[in-house]
Amino acid sequence: MTLQSNAPSLLHDLLWQMADDDFVVALRASEWLGVAPHLEEDVAFSSIAQDEMGHAAAYYGLLADLGAGPRDVLAHLRPAADRRNSVLVERQNGPGSYRELPHFDWAYALARHYLYDTFESLRLDRAVQSSYGPLAELSRSIRREEHYHLLHHEAWLRAFEVERGADADARRRLQHGFERAFADAGDLAYTAPWQSGWQHTGILPDAASLGAEWLERVTARLVALNLDVPAAALFRNGRIGQHTPELDAILGDASEVLRLEPAAAW
Repeated sequence: MTLQSNAPSLLHDLLWQMADDDFVVALRASEWLGVAPHLEEDVAFSSIAQDEMGHAAAYYGLLADLGAGPRDVLAHLRPAADRRNSVLVERQNGPGSYRELPHFDWAYALARHYLYDTFESLRLDRAVQSSYGPLAELSRSIRREEHYHLLHHEAWLRAFEVERGADADARRRLQHGFERAFADAGDLAYTAPWQSGWQHTGILPDAASLGAEWLERVTARLVALNLDVPAAALFRNGRIGQHTPELDAILGDASEVLRLEPAAAW
């Protein structure tokens, strides 16, 4: 399928979402280095963070090829209001900060990453069929790595042993983690009216069904774990630039080196 005349702006919209999602979730995953529950998870989440950052770099590279600007600037120097990531990925891991007194919530981190990676997996399933060849090719490579991220999170969910009669505190913490995550998940599959062209142009086939399929999949998982399924709320809509102060803070940390030394490579 050939791209229609309005496709360039539609393509930019999609790539901004994919790039910003992965960039910010990589920053949050990296904050578990040294504070994860055990050494194996230090290694696992560090690897996940590296993967997601690499994916973000590749998406920003496509945007740079389309004339959006230098990749480093796109990743590090755009203000929060210009970001199109979901609010879900920008939230802090818990009270405190990575630099000082991090009292992070592992159950919330698992819930957040499971919800996001399930959505990302479904989005990539569609992107590999994109009418924009470079995105389809890149998505095929990224989808292989994301498959293992999702397997990792699902293994942890099973390890929480939240079946009936199991540890009540583990169940309570995981339930609370999902409630927090769902409270920000309403913008994951948000599609603005002008973005309906994703499906019509083939840039993202079956885009209209993405949200419903995501909800069906995560609902089935939570029911299997004997957890209540919270409603996916739309607290703020990151897809149209509505973000929290938490995004400003982590972007400031991430861009510190580039601001101090513009010649540095990320």
